[in-house]
Amino acid sequence: MTSPVNGIKSAGGGKLYGVGLGPGDPNLMTLRAVQAIGEADVVAYHSARHGRSIARSIAAAHLRPDHVEEALVYPVTTETTDHPGGYRGALEEFYEKAAARLAAHLDAGLTVAVLAEGDPMFYGSYMHMHKRLADRYATEVVPGVTSVSAAAARLGTPLVEGEEILTILPGTLPEEELTARLAATDTAVVMKLGRTFPAVRGAFEASGRLAEARYVERATMAGERTGDLADIDPASVPYFSVAVLPSRVDAPRPSGEGVPGEVVVVGTGPAGPLWLTPETRGALAAADDVVGYTTYLDRVPVRPGQARHGSDNKVESERAEFALDLARRGRRVAVVSGGDPGVFAMATAVLEVASQEAYADLPVRVLPGVTAANAAAARAGAPLGHDYATISLSDRLKPWEVIAERLRAAASADLVLALYNPGSKSRTWQVGMARDLLLEHRSPDTPVVLGRDVGGPAESVRTVRLADLDPAEVDMRTLLIVGSSQTRWVRRGQDGRGSIVWTPRRYPEAPEPSEPSEPSGPSRPSA
Repeated sequence: MTSPVNGIKSAGGGKLYGVGLGPGDPNLMTLRAVQAIGEADVVAYHSARHGRSIARSIAAAHLRPDHVEEALVYPVTTETTDHPGGYRGALEEFYEKAAARLAAHLDAGLTVAVLAEGDPMFYGSYMHMHKRLADRYATEVVPGVTSVSAAAARLGTPLVEGEEILTILPGTLPEEELTARLAATDTAVVMKLGRTFPAVRGAFEASGRLAEARYVERATMAGERTGDLADIDPASVPYFSVAVLPSRVDAPRPSGEGVPGEVVVVGTGPAGPLWLTPETRGALAAADDVVGYTTYLDRVPVRPGQARHGSDNKVESERAEFALDLARRGRRVAVVSGGDPGVFAMATAVLEVASQEAYADLPVRVLPGVTAANAAAARAGAPLGHDYATISLSDRLKPWEVIAERLRAAASADLVLALYNPGSKSRTWQVGMARDLLLEHRSPDTPVVLGRDVGGPAESVRTVRLADLDPAEVDMRTLLIVGSSQTRWVRRGQDGRGSIVWTPRRYPEAPEPSEPSEPSGPSRPSA
């Protein structure tokens, strides 16, 4: 059997066309669409039970009296049905019967054109025929102008520009899912409105994008209507309408005296874009200015019209004040941090400066991010599965005596430890000191996870015994997770090369005190 590509025949004698008719105006049909209809012996089109077909009305001027017409009438138009297989079962049965009707014509050597509004492969009914017939007959799909393109054209506003991301969403998604995706993208089109409109509008509002959103109804057709989404009466919205978030490039943004700005502190996660939350993506896309330590700023995509302000990692207070001053001038400012902004990062610096009287009325929000501890733990297994403590080994902002006291307290409480900022070029002794201190409370065989550059190009995650922890192998990009007496280190896989580290959620009711000379946990990775 030959692949059915552009007229190359397979097993059957006829030829199948999937004909895209465009968004509604017959003048937007392509020349190839008109040719395909002209070549057809049979013209098929879908319709609701009332029998009226939008696809047929678009192509009506090109239908001939000798065309055999196959009206493929949907048995249901809502999810209410008494079919034993429910709504999906009713549709599957319908598609099978419709495909069989078309196959009978194709087996007779006839050419069949299935009409489709917009583009046949874009949320179209034709694709259900294509999946059932294209492997058996010569097939050609004729693309058409989509409703997305038509809506942008009728609004007269660029839809997507440069490196902006366009997201196409069905309005039938749950409202929370729509909200997350709208918050994360640059531009968007939401289709399949009608009865879904109240939830779609709610998603635009919850994502903070309602003021930008536009509405297009029956683009290029009689009864076309456009407007601001916020002004549309939900009761008036038909199925053939879309909601549009146009391009933000060159879009008017309020600025100047008296215009409220804001600062949003965001976490970029431990590495690149895969670790960004939808909410953070949205905040970064909406910002007029992005402020941060240059290394973290480099993780943020460059957007036209957006100002970027990079600085050294030792000027946190100055960076926070700079961001707040920008916001006082009506700018929307995103301050970026690695990991989570509230974990040894920029949120505290921004909030400390924002607590001054001069910034008392300025909105400041903090958006969470994936922490380095969570990222390293996930790569290793689940070492943070029970109670744990997070401690920074950096003595730049607090004395080592405080760090040592906290290490002793956490270790004696048998907590798993996530140790941030373990070492740097100028700090080479803290890891060794911490190891020796912990060995006073933990077995030498306690598993220690070393997660370096997790999520980045130089990622390395491995596990060693506490007694074997070598300070020379630890730098500022490494995070350490030190297990408790209950943490398990287990080899997996047939070759025993893979290993996981996990801490049980159950804790013994009466744990025996651990002795450094007698291992209280697994001595080595067990099989």
